[in-house]
Amino acid sequence: MKKYVAEFFGTFILVFIGCGTAMLVGCDAANGSGYLLTALAFGLAIVTMAYGLGNISGGHVNPAVSLAVFINGGISSTDLVGYIVAQVLGATAGSGILAAIFALCGLQDMTGGLGCNGLPGGSSPMLGAILVEIITTCIFIVTILGVTSKKQSHGSFGGLVIGLTLVALHIVSIGITGTSVNPARSLGPAIVAAICGNTKGISAVIAFIIGPCIGAAIGAFLYKWLETSDESKGKSRKK
Repeated sequence: MKKYVAEFFGTFILVFIGCGTAMLVGCDAANGSGYLLTALAFGLAIVTMAYGLGNISGGHVNPAVSLAVFINGGISSTDLVGYIVAQVLGATAGSGILAAIFALCGLQDMTGGLGCNGLPGGSSPMLGAILVEIITTCIFIVTILGVTSKKQSHGSFGGLVIGLTLVALHIVSIGITGTSVNPARSLGPAIVAAICGNTKGISAVIAFIIGPCIGAAIGAFLYKWLETSDESKGKSRKK
């Protein structure tokens, strides 16, 4: 039960810090400082949770990460379901608290969509968003599996590398989708925004569930194949 509580708390913090920053400073490409601050907020939140909760639950705070770890045999199917439920509840609670704080502080005009992800323009915005999320999530997952691999220790820098990777992914894709790579981070704000009367987030959220899940699966299988291939080469050299 403690690991589920840890995942709830970690995802709550991720949304509170990341989406809270986006609500305060904005994250459009034209507003460069807000763009970078939002990217840093999400990345630093992940660094915090990786070091703070990594020894309890692994510090996934992301259903896509949990799916990838499950594919690689790191957690059971029961834990996968428990983690995802805890993460979605944590993200929803984080968004709810943000909405309440902004309302109590008279900052309703700054809430926007509570940090919801959105579809880009163009002829096929849904397909475009899904493709972006597949690619960025795949990169994120390969990085996570690489730095947390027991076969090659990266010492105490793993959490920092993961956080900086998330910053980089936000920088490249905030202007397209707002960057998700995390279905819970997208679903929580979308649910609360819909309750508050803004349904734009909930109408687009399917892209930010499908894309990260596909990207996570590709990243997990890709890393497993790469790691296995590397081991086979090593054994051949020894012979």
